[in-house]
Amino acid sequence: MNFTPEEIQAIVSQAREQARLAAEQALARWGDRDACGFAWCEIFHVKGNTRLGKMLKAAGVRQGYERSWQLWNPSGLGVQSVSVLEAGAQAAAEVFRKHGFTAYANSRLD
Repeated sequence: MNFTPEEIQAIVSQAREQARLAAEQALARWGDRDACGFAWCEIFHVKGNTRLGKMLKAAGVRQGYERSWQLWNPSGLGVQSVSVLEAGAQAAAEVFRKHGFTAYANSRLD
């Protein structure tokens, strides 16, 4: 995958925007009365010492302990409902997959 820093920044911005829209739709549908939890988008198979890894880091994506790249609460909504946050994480993962990344949504209950 050959991306410029600007392209990576645009992909991350697009992922955050799509996550926000999906989470807002879920919030309007279900409200903030579901189980409390967290959700994030995880990107795999990108090493941190590569050009792509450095560009992801510069764009605000952080590398986790398992060496995957994680975008926590990509929607940016300050809600507790895990269903709302999962909707955002799934939308963000879909954006990354469209650009050739191996990306998945992940969540956990609190």
